Amino acid sequence: MFSPSSPPLSMNSSDRTPIHILGAKCPVYRQIPLAKMTTLRVGGLAEWYMAPRHLDDLYGALNWARSEGFPVTLLGGGSNLLIGDRGISGLVVSTRYLRELHLDEVSGEVTVAAGFPLPKLAWQLANQGVSGFEWAVGIPGTVGGAVVMNAGAHRSCLADSLRQIEVLEPDGQIVTLPRSALAYNYRTSCLQGSSRLVLQATLQLQPGEDSGVVRQRTDKHLKQRHGTQPYHRPSCGSVFRNPKPQAAGWLIEQAGLKGYRVGGVHVAHEHANFILNGGHGTTQDAIAVIRHVRETVRQVWDVQLQLEVKLLGEFDQDVSDFL
Repeated sequence: MFSPSSPPLSMNSSDRTPIHILGAKCPVYRQIPLAKMTTLRVGGLAEWYMAPRHLDDLYGALNWARSEGFPVTLLGGGSNLLIGDRGISGLVVSTRYLRELHLDEVSGEVTVAAGFPLPKLAWQLANQGVSGFEWAVGIPGTVGGAVVMNAGAHRSCLADSLRQIEVLEPDGQIVTLPRSALAYNYRTSCLQGSSRLVLQATLQLQPGEDSGVVRQRTDKHLKQRHGTQPYHRPSCGSVFRNPKPQAAGWLIEQAGLKGYRVGGVHVAHEHANFILNGGHGTTQDAIAVIRHVRETVRQVWDVQLQLEVKLLGEFDQDVSDFL
């Protein structure tokens, strides 16, 4: 993850000629900038990049990567992560176009692909009178990322409604795993750091409620989220897990760190557990801010904050203390 001797991936645009691979209609591109694909707007290049629209294209890409010996990284909505300034080696697969959805309106069972955006899913379910997912409306991520991170808000989380997931194993096998196999805890699961790739999830929700009532609750959650957190500006979401019973944002604020800045990245004034990119920030700036915040909170409160944001790729500095 830390490679001071290796050069960053080339920014030469002539390297970005698409190639077509066997088993996939969607082309693979080389040397693609990833910053605009993350909510903090930082990070380097993908050595290889693909955005499949169908699972068959994904399988074809994964077979190609395996034959070439490339590692594979799935990228969803780009929230809750920091991509290293030196980029990501191997194949980066964006799931943003994998949005298949099946709802059983009688039972309330929902099967949804990894790339489906959480806010869109929350509104779609609300419009059909299905309750139990209103909490997710303000989270700027995808279903796949939510499964891995056990995303949550408003005292609810994905594990509350998850029945099972479908994953692709490193050997190419597709396996169904029940919720009980995922070792869920607060903002964690055994999928973090795993080579398993989440393809889809099956949720058990509550059908048959008045859609107007569900929409009203969904809108209330959205307004509450946007009223207290700076989602209108480039951020990576919550940086640290809440060290219960305390809240990370309160500890950071009381340590006097709102507005603390390194380069183009600073601690948000609206909510201290968020860092914002003012327009020219880098991952290196973000890491410096996070490290200072964590050390200051440790000194002031004797609390060691744990990262909620995920680190991907190769960094200009040593980040082993975050792992």
